Amino acid sequence: MLNLPVIAPLNDAALTERLQFLIDHKTKPLGALGRLEALMLRLGLILGSEAPALHAPQMLVCAADHGLAARGVSAYPSDVTWQMVENFLAGGAAVSVLARQHGLALTVADCGVARAIPARDTAPGAPRLVSRRIAAGTQDASVGPAMTREQCAQALANGMAMVRDMPGNVLLLGEMGIGNTSVASLLLARLGGVPLADCVGAGTGLDPAGIARKRAVLQQALDANATATEPLAALAALGGFEVATLTGAVLQAASEHRVIVVDGFITGAAVLVAARLAPQVLQRCVFAHRSGERGHAHLLEVLRADPLIDLGLRLGEGSGAALAWPLLVSACAVLREMASFESAGVNGPSGG
Repeated sequence: MLNLPVIAPLNDAALTERLQFLIDHKTKPLGALGRLEALMLRLGLILGSEAPALHAPQMLVCAADHGLAARGVSAYPSDVTWQMVENFLAGGAAVSVLARQHGLALTVADCGVARAIPARDTAPGAPRLVSRRIAAGTQDASVGPAMTREQCAQALANGMAMVRDMPGNVLLLGEMGIGNTSVASLLLARLGGVPLADCVGAGTGLDPAGIARKRAVLQQALDANATATEPLAALAALGGFEVATLTGAVLQAASEHRVIVVDGFITGAAVLVAARLAPQVLQRCVFAHRSGERGHAHLLEVLRADPLIDLGLRLGEGSGAALAWPLLVSACAVLREMASFESAGVNGPSGG
């Protein structure tokens, strides 16, 4: 029996009032830092501090393959999953470059890549590989459940265990898996109540005919798993090993009062599952960006999330989370270090 962590609500009214007072009395017109002020407040509440500091940020990229990929739902073959994992570890992928640039510790987890990734020694500070394999990819969800309840529970437990072993107070989410925009679309349709046609996009670059084929296959998956309506049942029936592992990671990070930086559509689908299990998860999340993938806007609406940036990204990997990271650093620095009108000897607003 899997025991999910307890996640307490963030409802410290006194801290909220103190943080808002500090923000409002910085040497600036009221609200002049725009949405950065909301980010300052959120980070202060998550970390329980009027002077929040982010330390030892962890980028967790979970990778796995999907039985659905054999149905032509992606423009790329499944071999790209293991090839990209090797690219992550070699330092050549976008998320590798950005993690290196910003000092993010990069962990790549093999949660069920079709071709097992060989273990290797890594230099200090280099991306590290951990094996949390459940199987060599999920089953084809268009004909039945993608994974068993036991496999799903193990993936959740793996995600929770990985976060427990990580230092720091920030978790940035990333993923890799050919076919996993299909998984995100399915979970959004089932748990978010969004029409499937609005959930399905080009993914890795399908043309209109490919998108139509993908939509038909995903409708078959919904029909084949029509009774899987509860969050964990839907995750097992429709999801992927990497999405389930990320769901466990999100739940554990939220229980530990870590800041959770959500990347795009697929990591957002993991947050959707976690939030259906424990709504308080969303209080710990910072949504990095609005993806160019069609379903992501609908997912953000379901989660009532306001992402920090909109660059038309649709790469995944955690690239959007890494790009948004400096905004979190700046928000904390401004909250800690920016002077108040009183401390700086600057006249405040006259009120006229």
